[in-house]
Amino acid sequence: MKKITTILSLVFVMVFASSCKKEKSLQTYLVDTSGKEGFYTGDLPISSLLSAKADVSKEVTETIKSIKKINFAFLPKKADNTTAYETEKAKLKNILEDNNRYKNLMSMKAKGMNVKVYYTGSTESIDEVIAFAYSKKSGVGVARLLGENMNPAKIIEMMNSIKVDADNLNLEQFSAIFKGK
Repeated sequence: MKKITTILSLVFVMVFASSCKKEKSLQTYLVDTSGKEGFYTGDLPISSLLSAKADVSKEVTETIKSIKKINFAFLPKKADNTTAYETEKAKLKNILEDNNRYKNLMSMKAKGMNVKVYYTGSTESIDEVIAFAYSKKSGVGVARLLGENMNPAKIIEMMNSIKVDADNLNLEQFSAIFKGK
């Protein structure tokens, strides 16, 4: 009887251990890169940036309020970190492309930079937007926008209202949204 109990216990432990996923998540990746040498990482709570004095429309204010925070991790490309660059790019591709959770929204190339945008949730109510970008000149990184019931049309409308000149990027262009902080 003891042998049967021991055998059943071992079988249970083996089944339980094999059922655990070894699949990395984006959250795990962001936590693992935090504080890692060479990376720029951070969390940005959007609600703390929007003040009551902001000179934007009510629609833009509501759109921003649907965004809770932004997480990011970026590894700049340097002459001595080619292996790290390729490793991190492969990790992120594996997490985002080999996972049914993330749906591809769009892909584009601009000035040597490859950018892929993914989302979770439904097309009417997005919970998460992920931008994955890499370039042999700039590096590799990911940014995740977290929110509740984000309206993709409203977010695109808000972003289109911000005029960005890629050749002459000036962060003061965003000051209308975050005025007062």
